Amino acid sequence: MMGLTMSDRATDSSKDEPLRDDIRLLGRILGDTVREQEGDSVFEIVERVRQTAVRFARDGDPAARDELAALLDPLPRETTQAVVRAFSYFLQLANIAEDEHHIRRRRAHDLAGSPPREGSLIFALDSLASANVSPETIADFFAHAVVAPVLTAHPTEVQRQSLIRNHRDLARLLDQRERLQMTPEETAENDLGIANSILTLWQSRMLRPVRLKVLDEVKNGITYFKETFFTELPRLYIQATQQLQKRYPDTIWALPPFFRVGSWIGGDRDGNPFVTADILREALRLQSAAALNHYLEEIHELGGELPLSDLLVKVTPELLTLAEHSTDHSPQRADEPYRRALSGIYARLAATARVLDHVEPVRHEIGNALPYESPEALRADLKILNNSLKLNGSANLAGGRLRRLVRGVQVFGFHLAPIDLRQNSEVHARSVAELLAGAGR
Repeated sequence: MMGLTMSDRATDSSKDEPLRDDIRLLGRILGDTVREQEGDSVFEIVERVRQTAVRFARDGDPAARDELAALLDPLPRETTQAVVRAFSYFLQLANIAEDEHHIRRRRAHDLAGSPPREGSLIFALDSLASANVSPETIADFFAHAVVAPVLTAHPTEVQRQSLIRNHRDLARLLDQRERLQMTPEETAENDLGIANSILTLWQSRMLRPVRLKVLDEVKNGITYFKETFFTELPRLYIQATQQLQKRYPDTIWALPPFFRVGSWIGGDRDGNPFVTADILREALRLQSAAALNHYLEEIHELGGELPLSDLLVKVTPELLTLAEHSTDHSPQRADEPYRRALSGIYARLAATARVLDHVEPVRHEIGNALPYESPEALRADLKILNNSLKLNGSANLAGGRLRRLVRGVQVFGFHLAPIDLRQNSEVHARSVAELLAGAGR
């Protein structure tokens, strides 16, 4: 069973038993897949290599090292590739299990009400409150703070997006096993899902056949926004605001966007002749399109979440005005000002995407509208919805997707992320020399 390899890496703590169980499960299914796809002989070689490698790593047995060499050296190319792929994929599966285990342990601490861990946001805010740091001092800190992690393109980053998506599916299936009390039928369906994901992994090419182009790297970088930053950065700001409000209830907290993600991808010309002015323009366009497409999707979802009728709830005059200027004149939504207002916002944002990024929205808007002049104008319209909900007994509805979208527009704007321009110092030296020569110096 291939899963036994990784169990040797786990600690003896009973708290790590779920991790070992997950690794055994994934290792067993991978072993079954190798046997089914490559035959018993290849599976037996993989097992012999695994057992011998464990003995060598655990005991430092020189005989085991010689045995490994005797096993591997005479293997034909196809069998060697199968062995390498088996262990490479097993390590990937083990890493997925370990990541899920860390999430599981963190949830367990939260459910148990354990003290906040050092390095966490709550621990830091508790420390400030315990030290009697004034809210004015904290507000001044955030006003001047800048946290800017930067995405970089690296020539060794060759993992394919399809395999990353496969890894996410496996993580979701493991999480499902942990959180849900499943029926036998649901367990069988989950097992089949894991087996199919591993089979897909085995039958997929592990590496890219050609080197990525710059714009491919740009698109890869944008996927991290789609998978993480679009949701998690607004959550971070909201959590920080809520925690500050809890500790300093007499202060109105409005945190500036101190945490912003940057990128080198598409602007790093240091030693890369393929990063040109045209590439930079296209990188900026792709980033902008990703931000606007995210907003369009969220506004569409909000339209389904806010079918509130003004026959049953009050709304602010500002919201009524926004709804009346909407491009949506359907009689079926005549009493639904939030949905009509969102239709108008969607139409303006769709026009913005066409003008700014030359992209056609996946879902066409109702009617024609003028594009937004700035992210602040879009945010102002969204805040009209937010304020109307808060003032008319629907504050909880304002605290979910809409609140995250308002904050997201503030953080990502219409540009998504600033692109850092990097250049080799020799180019800077030549440019400065030309300027000095032109100035007669």
